[in-house]
Amino acid sequence: MAAARTPPETAGLEEPEEVTAGSSRGSGSGRFGGSVRAVGRALRLPFTGTARGIRRVTHAHGAGESGLGKLIELHAVNGAGDVMITVALASTVFFSVPTDEARGRVALYLAITMAPFTVLAPVIGPLLDRLPHGRRAAMAAAMLARALLALIIAGAAAGGGLELYPAALGVLVASKAYGVVRSAVVPRLLPPSFSLVKANSRVTLGGLLATGAAAPIGAGLHLVGPGWPLYGAFVIFVAGTFLSFSLPRKVDSAKGEDRALLAADAPSRPRGPRRKPPRRPGLRGVGTAVTHALAANAALRCLSGFLIFFLAFLLRQHPLAGQNAAVSLGIVGVAAGAGNALGTAVGAWLRSRAPEVIVVTVVAIVLGVAVLAAALFSAVLVACLAAFAGFGQALGKLSLDALIQRDVPEAVRTSAFARSETLLQMAWVLGGAIGIVLPLNGVLGLSVGAAIVACGWLPTARGLLASARHGGAPDRPGAPA
Repeated sequence: MAAARTPPETAGLEEPEEVTAGSSRGSGSGRFGGSVRAVGRALRLPFTGTARGIRRVTHAHGAGESGLGKLIELHAVNGAGDVMITVALASTVFFSVPTDEARGRVALYLAITMAPFTVLAPVIGPLLDRLPHGRRAAMAAAMLARALLALIIAGAAAGGGLELYPAALGVLVASKAYGVVRSAVVPRLLPPSFSLVKANSRVTLGGLLATGAAAPIGAGLHLVGPGWPLYGAFVIFVAGTFLSFSLPRKVDSAKGEDRALLAADAPSRPRGPRRKPPRRPGLRGVGTAVTHALAANAALRCLSGFLIFFLAFLLRQHPLAGQNAAVSLGIVGVAAGAGNALGTAVGAWLRSRAPEVIVVTVVAIVLGVAVLAAALFSAVLVACLAAFAGFGQALGKLSLDALIQRDVPEAVRTSAFARSETLLQMAWVLGGAIGIVLPLNGVLGLSVGAAIVACGWLPTARGLLASARHGGAPDRPGAPA
């Protein structure tokens, strides 16, 4: 019996040694695995830490709960993808050939893309008005369309095919369609403590920061190969397609909304026994402040399009003093981007205080700088004009947003955003067309730029100031005097 009990006892004594040995081996592998995990965490930290930091900023002050944070991230993706395509197109159409040939190619590009866009742009707003229940799908479709078109442009740029131009037109239309839908979506995602102008400034600033970060990445990808920025755009827009559906479902809700009509829109058919159709509120029926501010902003947007194309050719042929063409264009581009970012930040700080006065003031400042730059043409003043134009465009647009929020009835506010954004895009196209056909004379060009701003400021300043003095009461039908 005792002998029979010996093996178990012996086994019981030997078992701890086996366990100890196994534990030793396990601790060795555990230490190795822990080291691998530590290295992995260290390598991921710059990316995960940055992502967490961005998420904290975009979701701050209730933006995460309302869904505005996701829209900010989506707009950042949109800006990064657009700048990738811009880098690729600029390299293909503009920088790869001599100046004289480049001007002809850009003129052809404008004729094939911008001219049809001026016809399609007025249709974008009314078409999207008919999709109040599919805004997330519309934004996703705009992203996916640009992803596929980026691949087409990559193939056309490599093989010299003519499909480059219609594909570029498609990218432009899809980009503007996204912008219109995005403007209509913002009022649905306002956190309780946010004004509309603050929300738009957050979204715009997110797009600007992403554009600034993606531009050098796109330039680096171009050094690898001409098509690589387009492949990068494809990946970014595919991600944006999925991100569009992460927006809250209330984005697709049309509860309480109606369609805003411009004065040129045909009245709707009468319903029931009424002989006259009910008058729908529209941009001209909500007070003169909105239409005056829209005209002033159109002048700033027209100046922006003009400066982009005019200075691109002027600085390539006549670079800034002591610099080459690429550096000159880079200086002006950085100045414009910095001005735009500063205008967005100032707009968030000012919120909706006296938006009429803000519009009048910023347009007057831009006009003064444009006149000074035309009279005393110099490299410093050209950069200053680009910066002030970017500043005025950003701050003026945010003030227009505040006026729409204040004066346009909530039932048609999202539609009004779509219509106003379409008109501003058309103004940008007009400015670009003027910039491409104008002779490359600095004084003449900046004088034309000053005239563009003056045409938008002089007729509107008096009306905006009068609206500010009267407290901005909209002239709605039936409103008390």
